[in-house]
Amino acid sequence: MSRLFVSLDLPESLRRNLAALDPGIRGVRWLPPEQIHLTLSFLGNVETDAETALRERLSGITFGSFFLPITGMGVFPQKGKPNVVWAGVGAGHPHLFQLHKRVHEAALGAGLEPDLRSFHPHVTVARCKDVSAEAIRPFLKMQAEYSGGLVRIESFSLFSSVPGPNGSNYTPELRVAAANTLRSF
Repeated sequence: MSRLFVSLDLPESLRRNLAALDPGIRGVRWLPPEQIHLTLSFLGNVETDAETALRERLSGITFGSFFLPITGMGVFPQKGKPNVVWAGVGAGHPHLFQLHKRVHEAALGAGLEPDLRSFHPHVTVARCKDVSAEAIRPFLKMQAEYSGGLVRIESFSLFSSVPGPNGSNYTPELRVAAANTLRSF
């Protein structure tokens, strides 16, 4: 059994840039670049047979590459003690929402029940523990106009996740490239 999620593959330069924003606030654990991601679907613990079916269905998803703006910073939940610090992706991205829908259909087709909460796309950059909203507010104000630019999304990946004392370790299990991704030989 594996703990699985599907996320967009973000450019390394963006992930490094976001990791470098760490304000050093006590209780805020900034993610290293290799853990910064935009989750399309969290699937939880998945049996081997279902994982095999999921890999097959995810591999069959076709999509075109698209651009996504990385802009602003915020926290979840918006009221009370924050749990997650995120970078925003703006609003109204039909390609992103279509890809999210296809990933969910693949999960359902593999006999899995994906997370059915409303999809609020964001790039997770930090996790918070016992941090007050007041402690992180100055950082959020300073980064309100943050811009990571437009990033080209050319693939998504299935990851396994093993929780650990310093955060989870992610292992890529499958990568699905956009149909129009340029390849150099």
